[in-house]
Amino acid sequence: MIANVLLITIAILLALGFWLMGELKFFVPYKLILWRAYATPILAYLGIFAVNVFAALFVLIRKFFLKDTGRKLSHLDKQLHVGQTDMPAPCLTRSPIEMSRGYQPRSI
Repeated sequence: MIANVLLITIAILLALGFWLMGELKFFVPYKLILWRAYATPILAYLGIFAVNVFAALFVLIRKFFLKDTGRKLSHLDKQLHVGQTDMPAPCLTRSPIEMSRGYQPRSI
C-alpha cells in the first residue's frame, strides 16, 4: 500500500512540476538568480508539500480500499473455528506440541 501511495505521490508531483514549468516560462531569464536566493525555501516547501500529499493519499486509499477488511476477516475467522468450511482451522489439525519449533515427527 505504501508503494502505491508513493507512486501516486510522485506522479502528482511530477505532473504539478511540469504544469508549473509551462505556466512560469517568464521566470526563465531569472532562474539562476531565483535558485541562488530561494533554493532552501523552495526545497523545504516542496518536501513539506510532498509529505502532505503522501499523507493525504495514504488516508484516502486506506479509507476507500481497505473498507470493512477487519469485519470480513473476523467473519472468516469465526467460520474456520466453528467448522462451517471444508478447510479445517490450523489450530485444530495439530496439537500444541506439534506446533512447537523442536517437534520431530514420529516414525512409523
